[in-house]
Amino acid sequence: MALKCGIVGLPNVGKSTLFNCLSNAKAQAANFPFCTIEPNVGTITVPDARLNKLAELVKPQRIVPTTVEIVDIAGLVKGASKGEGLGNQFLGNIRECDAILHVLRCFDDPNVVHVDGSVDPVRDKEVIDIELQLKDLETVEARIKKVEKQAQIGEKEAKRRFDLLSRIREALLKGQSARTVITANDDPALLNEFQLLTAKPVLYVCNVEEKSATTGNTYVDKVKAAVANENAEVIFVTAAIEAEIASLETPEEREMFLADMGLTEPGVNKLIRAAYHLLKLQTYFTAGVQEVRAWTIHQGDTGPKAAGVIHSDFEKGYIRAEVIAYDDFVTLGSEAACRAAGKLRTEGKEYIVKDGDVMHFLFNV
Repeated sequence: MALKCGIVGLPNVGKSTLFNCLSNAKAQAANFPFCTIEPNVGTITVPDARLNKLAELVKPQRIVPTTVEIVDIAGLVKGASKGEGLGNQFLGNIRECDAILHVLRCFDDPNVVHVDGSVDPVRDKEVIDIELQLKDLETVEARIKKVEKQAQIGEKEAKRRFDLLSRIREALLKGQSARTVITANDDPALLNEFQLLTAKPVLYVCNVEEKSATTGNTYVDKVKAAVANENAEVIFVTAAIEAEIASLETPEEREMFLADMGLTEPGVNKLIRAAYHLLKLQTYFTAGVQEVRAWTIHQGDTGPKAAGVIHSDFEKGYIRAEVIAYDDFVTLGSEAACRAAGKLRTEGKEYIVKDGDVMHFLFNV
């Protein structure tokens, strides 16, 4: 499932450093604006202790975790919506992503240049918001012109588009992002067609200094207050610490380093899980002697949809699925034990897959 999270923010806030920690790709990281021009794309592994637990029980030949693509997009500046600072290229990169990880500088360091001369994460957030909103307003107004006349004469489909676009335009004119007025009743396919930048879900990632790695700081508190009405999650990490953790060779070294810092896990693990949740994804597992594997699906996907992630033939010829809840599998220790205890269920085409299900598909093509 090729889903992407795009890392955005002003220049020099730690985006590329964070990207390098998240993925196997190595973006250049330097103390000057526009270090990143072409977007770097990497594949990140979603940490999931359940996968390792299943592998302990099944003892497969290989273990395959689930992944999400992450894109390091060059820093935006004021005027990006009008093409300033290579803005059109950057905004196009954001448009191709499914969700946004908005990195905010929440640390003081006179040795790291800030593009606006001072540290103010709320102001920085607003700079990015305004540029994305202006670009969306341009898009929305152009689309309204195309459907307005048909909507006025009562053409049903045109009126549906006009009403949604008008609601979004009103929000944008007030300085609000499109996501703040989109409801569960709005047609996702229609919204995807509009390709609005501010309709994308967003996770605010506060990059803090080392001493704030476990508690956050006043900058983080200000960000949380500023986004309180956005229904958006805010997390904090220390990109410099994450870079050190990523450079360590062995799990033992990483564990010792984390313990010394008072951390239970790398901050990027928290970020990856939050990004996975942001995209409304979940995981199911297949478990056999050849491999134990995690598969990514959307929340609410049915059995056939989940099967289709493995191969399109599985979805086309779906008959049924044998399903074991993760907790039952771990408690009883094996598929055979679950079957003997009546914990293996047979589910049809309407079954909504649950996060953590261990599944085996029967199909015929």
